[in-house]
Amino acid sequence: MQIYIGEDFLLHSPTARELYHGTASALPIYDYHTHLPPDQIAGDRRFENLFEIWLAGDHYKWRAMRTNGIAERFCTGDATPREKFDAWARTVPATLRNPLHHWTHLELLRYFGMDLLLNESTADEVWERANEMLATPEFSVRGLLKRSNVAVVCTTDDPTDTLEFHRRIRDDGTLATKVYPTMRPDKALAVNQPEVFGPWLEKLCAISGSSCAALADFLDAVDSRHAFFHENGGRLSDHGLSHCFGDPCTPDEASAIYAKARDGKTVTDPEQQAFAAFLMIFFGRLDARRGWVKQLHLGAQRNNNSRLMKALGPDTGFDSIGDWPQAESLARYLDALDQTNELPKMILYNLNPADNYLMATMAGNFQDGSVAGKIQYGGGWWFLDQKEGMQWQINALSNLGLLSRFVGMLTDSRSFLSYPRHEYFRRILCNLIGTEADRGELPKDIELLAGLVRDVCFDNAKRYFGLDVN
Repeated sequence: MQIYIGEDFLLHSPTARELYHGTASALPIYDYHTHLPPDQIAGDRRFENLFEIWLAGDHYKWRAMRTNGIAERFCTGDATPREKFDAWARTVPATLRNPLHHWTHLELLRYFGMDLLLNESTADEVWERANEMLATPEFSVRGLLKRSNVAVVCTTDDPTDTLEFHRRIRDDGTLATKVYPTMRPDKALAVNQPEVFGPWLEKLCAISGSSCAALADFLDAVDSRHAFFHENGGRLSDHGLSHCFGDPCTPDEASAIYAKARDGKTVTDPEQQAFAAFLMIFFGRLDARRGWVKQLHLGAQRNNNSRLMKALGPDTGFDSIGDWPQAESLARYLDALDQTNELPKMILYNLNPADNYLMATMAGNFQDGSVAGKIQYGGGWWFLDQKEGMQWQINALSNLGLLSRFVGMLTDSRSFLSYPRHEYFRRILCNLIGTEADRGELPKDIELLAGLVRDVCFDNAKRYFGLDVN
């Protein structure tokens, strides 16, 4: 008997259930923003055990484990894979009302057919049964993408990446899922961090064949990489920023700042922000010229724990929501591109929920009738990709824009077992729409409502990004 994740999980009205089971559940997944490693897709990686595929690199789980009193060696340290899994199993019962409890049991059910609760007493069974299944061909990376009905995956890639593995995937031609690169040039903005900018600039010079001696050479090199991504199927860019940089310096000032950074000299924070604003205008123009979609992920305050950042490095679970003012600089940035008709399609994501209405209304300021939903208010991201955060985002977009034009959810994940997050979103969406229809707040027209569900869950993304889909 199923004890937790039933077929009507999160669906609390008859119409919600009809929309989910009749429409949403069968739709393919269009995962337009992920951190999945393309080398593992190209090589069709097989995982030796549940730790490798489920816990390694998962800072969501590490944060919960630390909070539960689990020592670091069981998170990122030298404990064995089984010891780390057991530590996670001990933690899961403590995650009640945290989305990790939902995600954990959705993934166990959808991939491994296990409808039990994970805890210390069930750890042996889960470990052994899952590892037996992982040893079969159906649980390779490509097998999991097929099992999850994933139509499109967009990875996140540095401009200096050779895209070798994307070419291998494309040339192989046997994978039904289409895999595309996304250009993320964050290191180009790090002129005030010589330990980051210097080595990255060397890579850019080498791969572009440019000396990057002057700013003009540098910009040409970046443009050449943008063109290279385009030739290899890329149609999206992405930027992870604390806040948008809206006050660019002049070209002459940018040249001077670039020269300082190239020579390893100190670049002040105000100079970095002015140079970053200059570059962001440049990046926006590149995207507009080639018809790309730009994504702005705004509001993360990263690496707050300096001691553990030094010991463990970035992306290990010490980031949080930031509280920078967003409106003025974002408006100036969007307006600067719009003034010259060089504003590309764009998705705005906020991490601070206080900015929900800000972002939803900002998107509305720059719709120009050329493309339906040209400027998107993006789905709940990172700390907001849970039930309440998704509902907040859907409600803000519905109240202040057009939910009917929304391009839907994404995983933003490094794990090939994260695809039930799309199911999670779809159930939440169908429950909101269906429950309101049953209360008489929306017309109880199943064809009309099902069309909205299809659009948000798949069709809008297919139209908006313009990528080939099998």
